Amino acid sequence: MLLLHIPAALWVAVISFKGWICPLTPLENQLRQAAGGEGYPGGFVEHYLIPVIYPPALSFDVQVVLGFAALTVNIVIYAFVYYWYRHRQGRTHE
Repeated sequence: MLLLHIPAALWVAVISFKGWICPLTPLENQLRQAAGGEGYPGGFVEHYLIPVIYPPALSFDVQVVLGFAALTVNIVIYAFVYYWYRHRQGRTHE
């Protein structure tokens, strides 16, 4: 799972830091239009999540803070798992 989650977490952090939209959003909009629906402006997170989770006036600075928070949480969890695994490995060799 580490090999899948670490790149995904880094990608989310880069998107947050740079203010980019996910490349899947234009694909989603294109598929919606091909099906006779309407697309939406901005990115997936802006359209679906921010109105639900974050205040309406979310600034770029807040996005950067959220990106750092997500990165920090992931580093802490991976450090915990790493040290737990190392400790467990040491006990099995006794």
